[in-house]
Amino acid sequence: MAEPRRWFDPSQPQTLQGAVMLSYLIAALGLLWLLFGAYPSVISLGLGAAGYGVANEKRWGYRLGIVLAGLSVLLFLSVFADVGLVSGFRLVGINLVFTLVLVALYLHPQSREYQRVWFK
Repeated sequence: MAEPRRWFDPSQPQTLQGAVMLSYLIAALGLLWLLFGAYPSVISLGLGAAGYGVANEKRWGYRLGIVLAGLSVLLFLSVFADVGLVSGFRLVGINLVFTLVLVALYLHPQSREYQRVWFK
């Protein structure tokens, strides 16, 4: 019998639970941008898939989350480099903070150890 799919796994460590919730939040904000006529980054929508993969203990979801969160940080830092510190913070400041927290949650030693042992 196939294993049931889930959107959230409360048995995972808090760091991975936080990463899943934050990945879903960023993806939901990307969908809101889409509803208001803006074109969200594929990165933000892909983080929803990464969160789903992590919730179902899939190694590809964990790796996708790290890669997409890292790319998002690099994208926001390039905005800072182009427009300057003050203007850049107005444009992408809170998004940069969210993605930095997401990278920290994915790369936390507790998350890394759990995925190394339990993910397929």
